[in-house]
Amino acid sequence: MTLTLTVSDEVRALAPGFTHVAIEAHGLVNGPSTDASSALLDDAARRLAVRLDGRSPHEDPHMVAWRDTYTAFGSKPSRTRNSAEALAKRALTDAGLPRINVLVDVYNAISVAHLVPVGGEDLDHIRGGMRLVRATGAEDFVTVAGGEETVEHPDAGEVIWCDETGVTCRRWNWRQGPRTRLTEKTTSAIFLLECLPPMTPDQSHTAATELAELLEKFTPGATITLRNAE
Repeated sequence: MTLTLTVSDEVRALAPGFTHVAIEAHGLVNGPSTDASSALLDDAARRLAVRLDGRSPHEDPHMVAWRDTYTAFGSKPSRTRNSAEALAKRALTDAGLPRINVLVDVYNAISVAHLVPVGGEDLDHIRGGMRLVRATGAEDFVTVAGGEETVEHPDAGEVIWCDETGVTCRRWNWRQGPRTRLTEKTTSAIFLLECLPPMTPDQSHTAATELAELLEKFTPGATITLRNAE
């Protein structure tokens, strides 16, 4: 059954031009990072460097739009960067991008190459549909601190993704909770590309199509469905 993704009116008022493209995948086979997924990340870093042409990631027009949006809901964008900017900064360091597992490597590569926030959620751990809303501050965000599970609460007004159980990602796409992360046991997932103007529908579709093609390449036999921007 197709996962329901809902964007609240409050979020649409905050960022009227926001769109997202979803890719739903079933029958995935994940595993530890490989030479091929590692090479994909290295290539993404090279593509990013060409795109930026000496600029810092936060100077890219799409990242400027995300910084403005983070500021609009009360978050300091230089302290809590959107996921694409945070990855891009790491990609340009000597250490480079982290190697997590094949599926995460693939979507991180697309995020960096196209400078667009991309998330991956394990569908077997999502309860009900996913909603993008502004938090009341009472929602539960289960995370891990110091090796121990702990419950945090978002700030009132913060933009969050959540399901029937609780928050799945804080500050729009800043920090994902461990409950729905893609692990080496993941077989079904939803991948979400999040876009603001000046990123165009054609550009977001190009990035999503590349991600879908890579998923088919790295997990042959999986059923991949691309859902156009909403």
